[in-house]
Amino acid sequence: MTARRCIPWPDKRLRQAADAVDEITPEVHETWQDMIDTMEVMPGVGLAAPQIGVMRRLAVVDASEERGQAVCMANPEILHASAQMREHDEASPNLYGVSARIVRPRAVTARFLNARGEVEERDFVGLWATSVQHQIDHLNGRMYFDHLSKVKRDMLLRRARKAGPAV
Repeated sequence: MTARRCIPWPDKRLRQAADAVDEITPEVHETWQDMIDTMEVMPGVGLAAPQIGVMRRLAVVDASEERGQAVCMANPEILHASAQMREHDEASPNLYGVSARIVRPRAVTARFLNARGEVEERDFVGLWATSVQHQIDHLNGRMYFDHLSKVKRDMLLRRARKAGPAV
């Protein structure tokens, strides 16, 4: 498969909700594999299909130490989020050269269609949970910096403009 180019902010697709996936097809499997390849090249711990210009509710997450443990998800949704919060520096290959400390629930339970086309519910904790939430934000047309105050968000976007486009 192939690593794909991540579309640059402020591409309007990054602000649109992605379309639901009706079934797991060979095309979906190919897209997931391209997403995994892209995530590994970044390197990163997750990727949502809109980040590569594919407007479908597909995401991959791999926060494992050894890599190669990617969870492929279609139509992921959060069923439950823990009351305990966790801070983590988040970034996006769509917005070059910047990151921000974001506070999200430490653990989540997500429901999604897995690679076999079955509905699966899974608990994610720590960096896994952060990445799942980050990818679902992308699928809903949100960026990580939307969790910041207006002042912090404006500062981050100014820094990104100065940093220039991704190569």
